[in-house]
Amino acid sequence: MKDMFSLQGKVAIVTGGNGGLGKGMARGLAAMGASIVIAARNQTKTAQAVKELKQEFGVRATGITLDVLNLESVRQMATKTLEAFGRIDILVNNAGMNIRKLPQDYKLEEWQLILRTNLDSALLCSQAVYPAMKAGGGGKIINIGSMTSIFGGAKIAAYSASKGGVVQLTKCLAVAWAKDNIQVNAILPGWFDTELTRQARQELPGLEESVLARTPAGHWGKPDELAGTAVFLASRASDYLTGTAIPVDGGYSITIM
Repeated sequence: MKDMFSLQGKVAIVTGGNGGLGKGMARGLAAMGASIVIAARNQTKTAQAVKELKQEFGVRATGITLDVLNLESVRQMATKTLEAFGRIDILVNNAGMNIRKLPQDYKLEEWQLILRTNLDSALLCSQAVYPAMKAGGGGKIINIGSMTSIFGGAKIAAYSASKGGVVQLTKCLAVAWAKDNIQVNAILPGWFDTELTRQARQELPGLEESVLARTPAGHWGKPDELAGTAVFLASRASDYLTGTAIPVDGGYSITIM
């Protein structure tokens, strides 16, 4: 049974994988033997993440500078991965951003930036790796949604729209590419302790306490606690699972108040 979760011989790309949830998932995939490509903008953080993966898990790892808003950069991500490792088996679409404003206060440019970063990039990166996955006999795409894929909020209209779109994109890619043995699923993280949510706690008084009160698990998630779900969705164990959106939230989304 343990071999069903092994990622030995597999190559995984994690966008935005040099920190936060992306780094937690990259660590999980590396722990199961996958070679890792960290694709992100900050080269310094990427180099440190790659160094840690190599030292701790003894896997092959490299960093690729990626701007998810630039189509050529996205295509180069796939090309450089194939040059370095010869295959692409797993893609984690994790890169994302947010701007918190009331709906009436968004500038069109801000709305479009969030949609392009969070939703368009998931499509573009998936398109970029599709030929290699198809040629290799299959693959796994893991899209990162959010609790805001389910819930709305006064100051998250753009972010919620983008993450709701990620879930629907996941379903459509799953149907379209099932014939190519490519499974496409989404993870909906709850409240995890990351740089992004630390900023949210500064901007939204009382958020820390309200999340703890509603979460049955009784604590904010740690990035490594997302790793198990990522490993499952990246491995043979999930071969008959596609088009799903799995909340990983300590029970937040099932609690009425």
